[in-house]
Amino acid sequence: MTQCKICGASIGTFSTFGDGLCKACNLKRIQAAKRRREMGPEAAQAEAEKQSEIDREISSVVITTEAVSPFEIIERLDIVTAECAYGMNIFKDLFAGVRDIVGGRSEAIQKTMRDARKTTLFELRREAHAIGANAVVGVDLDYVELSGAGNMVMLVASGTAVRANLD
Repeated sequence: MTQCKICGASIGTFSTFGDGLCKACNLKRIQAAKRRREMGPEAAQAEAEKQSEIDREISSVVITTEAVSPFEIIERLDIVTAECAYGMNIFKDLFAGVRDIVGGRSEAIQKTMRDARKTTLFELRREAHAIGANAVVGVDLDYVELSGAGNMVMLVASGTAVRANLD
């Protein structure tokens, strides 16, 4: 499995679009290119710079488990959540069933769970940024099995979006 170069989501080898992008990121890229063509070169450059700044701001949102210590929380804005569902099929790790019986680690499944965590935390930052937060406190990660066979897992991240004095 490869990862989307923009959002980090896990994508199948035959599911990549463009230059290693997931379907959603490729669609956003196509829509942005269309808008830039309609705008003209100066406006397109300004739009690209604006999007780059937004992406930097999203990445700078602080995520913690309890408080933003030693920073002062100025305002609590809202509870934010992000979800990410991943399929865990037999092709991920052909020997997962054997490892379940005799013990051992499954690198393929661990990588899938790591990708899910990265994607979900990025989405949590995006949700917080959208409402004007610069930090998320009290972050909780919950893994939920969606099917009894263990082949679909959802990761839910939640926390309180806050404005904090990070200086």
